[in-house]
Amino acid sequence: MDLSGDTLFYIIGGLAFLVIAGLGIALTADSGDGKAAKRAKQLSAGQLGNRPGKARTDDVNSARRKQTQQMLNKLRAQDVQRRKSLVANDIQGRLNQAGLGISPQTFWIMSIIMGLIITALVWYSGAEGPPPVKGIHIKSRPGMLIIGALVGGIGFPRWVLNFLTKGRTKKMVHQFGDGIDIIVRGVKSGLPLSECLQIIATESPAPLGPEFQQLTDNLKMGTDMDRALQMFYKRIPLPEVNFFVIVLTIQSKAGGNLSEALGNLSAVIRSRRMMREKIKALSSEAKASAMIIGSLPPAVTVMVYLTTPEYITVLFTTSTGHMILGMAAGLMFTGITVIRKMINFDI
Repeated sequence: MDLSGDTLFYIIGGLAFLVIAGLGIALTADSGDGKAAKRAKQLSAGQLGNRPGKARTDDVNSARRKQTQQMLNKLRAQDVQRRKSLVANDIQGRLNQAGLGISPQTFWIMSIIMGLIITALVWYSGAEGPPPVKGIHIKSRPGMLIIGALVGGIGFPRWVLNFLTKGRTKKMVHQFGDGIDIIVRGVKSGLPLSECLQIIATESPAPLGPEFQQLTDNLKMGTDMDRALQMFYKRIPLPEVNFFVIVLTIQSKAGGNLSEALGNLSAVIRSRRMMREKIKALSSEAKASAMIIGSLPPAVTVMVYLTTPEYITVLFTTSTGHMILGMAAGLMFTGITVIRKMINFDI
């Protein structure tokens, strides 16, 4: 077919128009995939498009989550504040936690006597000991007397008090599960809670028996259950005792199956004790290594001083030696602190 020049020009122009129109429609059309991508983008940005009901629901859920988080933060702050208030900062509270039936005046008198004894021993060892080396013994004698008085009057009594407190706390943890089992059996057999507490106070050995005896005495004197339990927890600030106080407080206010709740608590306490013993067994090797590593520098220093004192007294008589001793003490303190953080676990 013979096409003229004008006809061919019109055909090419129409085809070009169709091609351009098709490309424009293809580029501007909102396909299903485009809608899905736009919807995903809105969801990722937290927008809900044309669904106001869903938007209101998500807003309510977000506000609820925020309120719940604020409530949890408030409860944590209250628990921290309560724990700080229960810490025994006075000597009387520490004596009660250690199970010592003495007054603070007696404790301070015994501390002063111990300080005088240690100071006298340091004085006697300095007077009758070996001759001084390069004057170091004479120069350090007043300082040694002051250190001996501080150690004997403050350090050693506090160490004994902490040692007795830890020993009593350990016994209490081992006995507390058995005491809760007594309450569970008594409640199941029909006995009231006060009678179960009295049985523990009468039949259990120290320190569990005397502490429950004081608890029952407070209840008999008219103290309400909440205050008596808080006083009990203040004397023995343990997590197990805290759980026990919470269970009894909730049961006294809201009711419920006390035997089942205390049975579950007994299982939790025994599981915690087993976990604590397992951790102690696994970390015993690391603790022994830490003790050996920490005791080596002082032991070597003492042995060198006893064998060749002229060799080591340079550290105590020169400024360079003092600087080296200070650096060594800082490094030892840092190392012992790091090792202690690595091998101590709190459950």
